[in-house]
Amino acid sequence: MKVILKEDVKALGKKGKVCEVSDGYARNFLIPRGLAVEATEGNMQDLAHKQKLEEQRKKKEKDEALKLAAQLEATNVVLKVKVGEKGRLFGSVTNKEISEVLEKDYRLKLDKRKIELKEPIKTIGEHFITIKLHPEVNTKIKIRVEALD
Repeated sequence: MKVILKEDVKALGKKGKVCEVSDGYARNFLIPRGLAVEATEGNMQDLAHKQKLEEQRKKKEKDEALKLAAQLEATNVVLKVKVGEKGRLFGSVTNKEISEVLEKDYRLKLDKRKIELKEPIKTIGEHFITIKLHPEVNTKIKIRVEALD
């Protein structure tokens, strides 16, 4: 019997996959538990439609990420922080502070978890950081850290 998986099933496949299973396994386990539906013509068309909508949604997300990456690359982020002797910062610049400056100064709402700092920023000057906007879209921006007057 052919079934369409509604959920990920161990040893069978991921959601949306069409599988050939024994009649008993399908009727007694998969279908009653809502893990699969029978692969009728109507269900196959419904699956194709859902997959098409999912592809469109993913493409839209990627396009939005590319647009945001272009906006971020055009920004010149300046952070003013308290500084001690020899240009060392009190504490460090965190991804949360960078996210807040982007939102306040440039009106770009960005989740702090998307900002990747290899190591904490503890000195004055220019630093390059990576921002992961989408699994396929990364961008680098320049951040200038200046002493607070």
